[in-house]
Amino acid sequence: MAGPVHPKKDVEAALKYAEGRGWSVEMASGHAWGRLKCPRHTREGCQVSVWSTPRNPGNHGKHLRRVVDRCDCKEA
Repeated sequence: MAGPVHPKKDVEAALKYAEGRGWSVEMASGHAWGRLKCPRHTREGCQVSVWSTPRNPGNHGKHLRRVVDRCDCKEA
């Protein structure tokens, strides 16, 4: 799971949390730093944007963990 490292420690911790549960981090271009995608890599699968400079990194990290915890997709 050696992927890109987010500059904000709270967000990076949330990314490690997600990767530990089978989610993958995909780099993006533009405003978002990347995207988190659940193990179900289909159109119906869950995904969430990871911001490069969130206003509050702690809250953004909590939000990412919440999305991971609430995902009810089953691995394909």
